[in-house]
Order: sequence, then structure tokens, then C-alpha cells
Amino acid sequence: MRIRFVLSIFALFWLALLVRIYYISIKSNTYYEQIAKQNAIKTEELAPPRGSILDINAKPLSVNKVGFSISIAPQLSASKNRKILNDEIEFLASILPDIDTEKIKKNYLKRDSPYAHDYVVVIDFITHDALISSFSKISLRENLAIKLASKRYYPYKKLASHVLGYVSKANQEDFDEDPVVKLVGYVGKAGIEKYYNALLQGSKGEKKTKVTAFNEEIEVLEKINPASRDIRLSLDLDLQQYITEIFAEQSGAVVVMNAKNGQILAAGSFPEYDLNQFVNGISTQEWEALSTDFNHPFTNKLINGLYPPGSITKMGAGLAFMDSNLMNPSTNFYCTGSFELGGRNFRCWKKDGHGTTNLVKALRESCDDYFYKGSLRVGIDKISPVFAQLGFGKKSGIDLPFEFVGSLPSRDWKMQKYQKPWYQGETLITSIGQGYFLTTPVQVSKYIASIATGYGVTPHFIYSVDDLSVDYGKEENIFTQKQKKYLPIIREGMYEVINSPSGTGFRYVKTKVKIAGKTGTAQVIGIPQGEKERMKESELEYYHRSHAWLATYGPFDDPQYVVTVMVEHGGHGGTAGGKITSLIYDKLQEMGYIK
Repeated sequence: MRIRFVLSIFALFWLALLVRIYYISIKSNTYYEQIAKQNAIKTEELAPPRGSILDINAKPLSVNKVGFSISIAPQLSASKNRKILNDEIEFLASILPDIDTEKIKKNYLKRDSPYAHDYVVVIDFITHDALISSFSKISLRENLAIKLASKRYYPYKKLASHVLGYVSKANQEDFDEDPVVKLVGYVGKAGIEKYYNALLQGSKGEKKTKVTAFNEEIEVLEKINPASRDIRLSLDLDLQQYITEIFAEQSGAVVVMNAKNGQILAAGSFPEYDLNQFVNGISTQEWEALSTDFNHPFTNKLINGLYPPGSITKMGAGLAFMDSNLMNPSTNFYCTGSFELGGRNFRCWKKDGHGTTNLVKALRESCDDYFYKGSLRVGIDKISPVFAQLGFGKKSGIDLPFEFVGSLPSRDWKMQKYQKPWYQGETLITSIGQGYFLTTPVQVSKYIASIATGYGVTPHFIYSVDDLSVDYGKEENIFTQKQKKYLPIIREGMYEVINSPSGTGFRYVKTKVKIAGKTGTAQVIGIPQGEKERMKESELEYYHRSHAWLATYGPFDDPQYVVTVMVEHGGHGGTAGGKITSLIYDKLQEMGYIK
């Protein structure tokens, strides 16, 4: 009986063992085979090359410069391997004397870890010419690796810097927003580079390879190439260069825009800065020079420069007057040079006055008194909504990041912002573009285009993506039928500004193209205290001077382009902007844009 019991136990043990062997060798084969495959297949993400930015004629504005990166083998930061690390860095210094060995060591120690398996990049980019003579020497070193790399490059340096923007090293916030950014290491930080970053950056690729236990590649099993897209802008490089030359050393902004579809042919915010400074990280000295310059070169004045619009708002005010049913084009006011309200004198720019003045004359000669009295009759509640229709106080929709909205004064706006009531005197100064009224050069360009064509357009730079045209939508019908009836009167006044001997722009604009426009002088409200303390007496006098506007469209009979010129501290709009505007229209005709 005992022998039978022992044999039973023995038989059960062997049966259980055989069952387990069968399960491991047969049933679990698929499971362990899958694990084995995972261990033997390495998946590598491939960084996409950043797409290029081209002008309308396919000339490169922002491209990739091809070179190399240098990496050092991982796990050399441990004390026992530190000598190997130091030897490799010393070797690199011996053949590449311009490198910063301390920076290389710091980068390596920051990126290395006991769990790292991939080589650690210590030199992100070195040019082909700088490395090629030492390429073979570095390649023979077991602990060093060379890979192809690219670096963003702006061949025209300062040209259109505020439009193009720049790329710079990404931070943790950028990594969290987009995993591809972590792979490429760079991201658009401003301008077109930022606005269209997703297009330019593209999508990552992937390579699956069979490797040994020592991470040695045996064969490529699958490869999906990374993809990025080139974009073409409506900017014309030659026109952009020409405008930069004629604007010279002045501060301000210029916009040349297609009046019918909103495509921007040239746009400059001055002074500009070299975009290449930001690719690898700007130095403290360079940043200090940019950030302390009184002319604010780092500010994109096209969309972030907020200025009182001055007299260029008078077309909008005039349209509001006509729309109110309280005035018509024949309504006259008698200008004596000043208007008293509430014990305060509101002066017209012409001390002796303009005499009897209707809308066309008020626009032609920029009579402030006409708009004082008209605005008092009509009221801010009827004027402000028309300004809003024309695009003031809101974003233009331009394809640039961080656009400012400016400020469009109204009764509700003031109460919400300052918790104070509206006064009649504020209505008067709002009608001539002063007081709380602030706008940008791009908003002004959109406004002038709407007056010229009778439709609203969206300013934009994008022209095509990978040679596929971009449809930016149709013109927007922003005017009522009643308002459209008065637009020809407004345009007549603008025509006479430039072409009538008594027009404020007549003496200053001399172009082959018949154009219409409006001059404007915008008072400087104040200088930031920090800058004021650093300024010399002569500088204070200059920076207190009014800004000059000249906003135009042409040809008059067939509006094709809007040209907006704003010169900071330029004084009178015609004086400061007349020659620049004239040269731009002549150039547009010479280049074939205006037939």
C-alpha cells in the first residue's frame, strides 16, 4: 500500500512537470516569441527637416544650413569613466580650436545618465567647411559619433525680420505642447516661423531595425521618412529690400498690401534686427543692446506698435456723420481755428481757421474744427460703432502671432476700463484720432482698403504651401447700402488730399500713379519713465515729436494697392511720408504690379 502511494505521488509529480514543460514550450511560445521580437527590434524616431520660407518669386528667406553634430558615447560621466570623457573633449579641442570645452562638458553631464544608451550630442551644429578636414579623425574614435545636422539660417539677416520671426531652442513648455518639438530641439518663436510652425516643422519619421543584444544594427525592417512643408509668402524680396533702403535710418513701419485680396507685398517694422542672433541663443550683450534701444527694434510695430491714428481716422468719422442722418455731404461748419467746449479750447491745426467747411474740404485740408462740431452733433454712440466696422479695436486677422487689438474709445469701453463716465470733450478728440484711440499700421491698412474698395479684406502673408495656393476667403461686405452711397464722397476727399493744391499731401507726394490718401499727425502721449531717465535733453526733444502717418491707395480709379507709411516722431504725415510713398508707387509700377 505504501509503495503504491509513493508511486502515485511520483507519477503525479512527473505529470505536473510534463504539463508545465508543455505549457512553456508550446502554449507560451507565441508570448515569448513576441517578447523576443521586441527585444530584437529597435524603433528610432526621425526628426523632420524644417521647411523653407520663400518669397513670392521662390527666393529663399529662411532656409536650413546643412552641417554636422558631434556626440560622445553615453555613461562616461561616472567617476571611473571621467578620464575617458576628458580625453575625448581634449581631442576635440585639439582639432577644433574654436569650440568651448567647458560648455561641451557641461552639456554632456547635463544630458548623460546611467540609463542612457544613445550617444550624447555635445555640439549641436558645426559647418561642413569647419569639420570636413577632421571628419576622418573623429570618425575613427570609438567614443565619438558624427551625424548630419541642420541649422536655421536667414540669408538676408535683418530684412523683413519682424515678419519672418525666428526659431530658437525649445523649452520644456514647447516639449509638452508638441512631442515632435522634443525631437527637433527647435521651435518657431516669433513671426511666420511661429504662426506656421506646425507646417514648417512637419511630421516625424520612423525607422525600425533589427539589432543584436549589443545594439548593433543588422538590417532595416521598415522606414517612414519624415515630412515637412515649404511655404511661399506674398512678400516680394526685391520690393522689401527697396523699401528698407528708402526708409533708411528712421523708425516706424511700412505696409504695401493688395487692396482687393489682402495679400501683403512688403511690410517692414523699423529698425530691424539680425534674425541669426536668435538661432543658437542671443548673448547677454546683444540682448541688452536690443532691449535698451529707444527705437525698440525688437517690437514688431506692424502689429504691436500702438499709436494714436491722428487725422487718418477722419474718413471713418465722416462716414459715421453721414450714416447718422444728422448730417449730409453739404453740411457746413465755420472753422475759426478753435472751438470752445466746457471752458476748454479745442484748437484746429490751422490757427486762422478754414472758414466754411463741408466734408470734402474737411478731409482735403484736414480741418479739425469740422470734426469737433460734427462729432458733438452726432455723438460717440454713433461714431464708435462705425470705427469698429472699419476694423479698429479688434484684431485684423493677419497671420502673425501676438497681434494687439489697440483701443477704440466708447462710452462702454471707458466705463469698463476705468469705471468713469464719458465726457463730450472725449468725443471731440476721438473723432480726430487722439485721446484713448490707439491702432496699428496693419489695422490702418485694412481700414484704407475697405474705404478704397467697399469691402473688408484680411491682411495676410501666406501665398502657397508646397506650391498649392492658399485660399484666404472672399472679400467681406462690411458696409450697408446706405454707407456705400457715401463712400465716393469720402474717396473724393482723399483724392483731393493728394491732388488738390490745398490738400495736405499735395506738396509732398509726387508719383506717376494717380493716388488718394490721408495725412495724419499723432501726438506722443508720454515717454516711459525708465527711458526718460536715460535720455539726453536733445533726445527728449526728439522723442516728444509727433508720429507721422500717410495712408494711401492707388490707382485712384482702380484701387489695387494700399501703402501705409508711419514714421515715428516724423512730425507732419506729408513731410515725413510723402517721398517714401511716392517712391513705392513708382516702384510698384516699374515692377509691373500696377499696370
